[in-house]
Amino acid sequence: MNERKFDPGPRAKVEMLRTGTRSTLIFVKALKHPPNRVWKALTDPEQLSRWAPFKPDRNLEATGDARLQMIDGMHDEEFDAKVSRAIAPRVLEYTWGDDTLVWELEPEGDGTRLTLKHTVESPDWVPKVAAGWHICLLVAERMMDDNPIGPITGMDAMNYGWQELHDEYAATLGIDL
Repeated sequence: MNERKFDPGPRAKVEMLRTGTRSTLIFVKALKHPPNRVWKALTDPEQLSRWAPFKPDRNLEATGDARLQMIDGMHDEEFDAKVSRAIAPRVLEYTWGDDTLVWELEPEGDGTRLTLKHTVESPDWVPKVAAGWHICLLVAERMMDDNPIGPITGMDAMNYGWQELHDEYAATLGIDL
């Protein structure tokens, strides 16, 4: 597979919170696009399929049940999802299988301060999801710039710095590998 030109850029600000047996990644990234544009990228199925590791069966702008189909090229899995909050263009909260994702968008100059809170079963997953979302959000930015490169998911992410991102985020979060 040919590697596309790709610079993973600066690392996002990350933290980890533990609640009982679950761990939450807090991933903060500045985006140059306004909240309304970012909201569409987070909720529109067509746009999500161009950058995220899944495609929803419906627009995520409304609360209620949904299905998320993996698009990583390795798995043909669907996961139950439930949108519990959709306050455009500020907060989107939904489940993805057993995970919970909360996307918060705040205007920051002409752009957006995006805060993702992704809750997973184990702290071992936190640097994995940090590396994955780092790459996905760079792809999303390229899509919003009208300079798309297509999703980078599954094993393909290894060709674009996923392992280095994983290791750096693990070190930042104090997670022993």
